[in-house]
Amino acid sequence: MNETERARAIVDEMMRNDPFSRWMGIQVEKVEPGYCLLSLKVNALMLNGFAKAHGGISYSLADSCLAFAANAFGIQCMSVETSISHLRPVAEGDVLLAESSLLDKSTRLARYAIAVTRQQDAKAVAHFKGTVFHSDVPWNLH
Repeated sequence: MNETERARAIVDEMMRNDPFSRWMGIQVEKVEPGYCLLSLKVNALMLNGFAKAHGGISYSLADSCLAFAANAFGIQCMSVETSISHLRPVAEGDVLLAESSLLDKSTRLARYAIAVTRQQDAKAVAHFKGTVFHSDVPWNLH
């Protein structure tokens, strides 16, 4: 198994154990060590009182993207700090894409930027930043 296949196997295992990401309808479009591209279609259950997607939807999509990109290196890790800036409203039926960029990585910490865009017009809807901690625990796939 090459590193891209292993990264995909890790993310597939994470998705099997992640009912929230599955409930949201997140689709893994591409994954490799340190990189992930996700998509989801906004549905009526994701709307707030203004008939726009709740901010937690783009946040959760970006947070999953961060987790998948970071864990795809093969070492279990978890976020220690995250933040998001919401740039544009999102409507029912919009398809959101979350794409990670690895900014820097050391033995224990890595920083990522996640761009959340609306697929229909390629406009940015949110910018997410996250720092993850790399444990000593490798991913053991069955």
